[in-house]
Amino acid sequence: MSVSHFAVLSSCCRPRFAPSLSRASALRSRIRCCTTLTSTSSETPTPTSVKKRVVSGVQPTGSIHLGNYFGAIKNWVALQNVYDTLFFIVDLHAITLPYDTQQLSKATRSTAAIYLACGVDPSKASVFVQSHVRAHVELMWLLSSTTPIGWLNKMIQFKEKSRKAGDEEVGVALLTYPVLMASDILLYQSDFVPVGEDQKQHLELTRDLAERVNNLYGGRKWKKLGGRGGTIFKVPEPLIPPAGARIMSLTDGLSKMSKSAPSDQSRINILDPKDLIANKIKRCKTDSFPGLEFDNSERPECNNLLSIYQLISGKTKEEVVQECQNMNWGAFKPLLTDALIDHLHPIQVRYEEIMSDSGYLDGVLAQGARNAADIADSTLNNVYQAMGFLKRLIIDAK
Repeated sequence: MSVSHFAVLSSCCRPRFAPSLSRASALRSRIRCCTTLTSTSSETPTPTSVKKRVVSGVQPTGSIHLGNYFGAIKNWVALQNVYDTLFFIVDLHAITLPYDTQQLSKATRSTAAIYLACGVDPSKASVFVQSHVRAHVELMWLLSSTTPIGWLNKMIQFKEKSRKAGDEEVGVALLTYPVLMASDILLYQSDFVPVGEDQKQHLELTRDLAERVNNLYGGRKWKKLGGRGGTIFKVPEPLIPPAGARIMSLTDGLSKMSKSAPSDQSRINILDPKDLIANKIKRCKTDSFPGLEFDNSERPECNNLLSIYQLISGKTKEEVVQECQNMNWGAFKPLLTDALIDHLHPIQVRYEEIMSDSGYLDGVLAQGARNAADIADSTLNNVYQAMGFLKRLIIDAK
């Protein structure tokens, strides 16, 4: 979320005000970070108030694992009770690197089913597939015309992934997908976006683009073209997950649990059968220190496994310390294994039920796409108008 250059404006149509690229740092300094817990407790709408909107999504590549579950999906279940929520499967983002065309559609359906099995309620949240709402791609192109290439060149994830893959394996989409991500967010006039620490840079770019488009095309300029004037996009705020919600690899306590890690041993997938969960916990990396403890920098794996147990059991940190501080790994690993199996089993049962009823899942995704398109098309029409495009007329063919 390709731009190789800016749109070239002739002297007759160049905007009087074009914000400089240095505005990015000023905008970033104004970002207000808040946790989901804080926002949930302080932003609860009254019956007569309009709910603020939250959007988020997960790629359908690889397997949904504990990191995705605790870092995103489980938080969504709480957010849907407080906000107007849209949760989608970002399949367009899944093609930025080489992928299996035979698996994309299946993985997309599976990811949607996992959302629902984990507790996302389609009566409270719109659940849909990104590519089913074509406004995402249209807005991306419009935003690309105003996105400085220098902004994209600074994206850390592009540098890291392109270095690993090599120039011949890297498509333009890997560079420009932050613009698509901005489109995903700005289309829905989002108030908040749940993001992890490694995604904050992309949200900063989204905010910068919103401000840039508002200044280039909004206000009086838009009104002169027949629009309502004012801002075109809301500038979204980040929702940072609560501290401690980040799940690390089972093979390296200093690395985040990741779909892209070569070894499946490094993660607990939501759909892992109980025997596989037991095997992964039995073989996971530990240490030789006595007892178990949180927050010892010399024991990252210990801290990670205790954190997983705390999250999966719903216990407080203090309760986990009281229960586990004098345990050895031989006693703790079966405890953690049982807690994981007990927590994930109901999700897995519900997942199988949803996947066996294709009509239900198709209906949820179709209704979610209709809900999303109603909002997205309104935003997109405003952008086309503010940028000076000829209005498309719908002519009855009868």
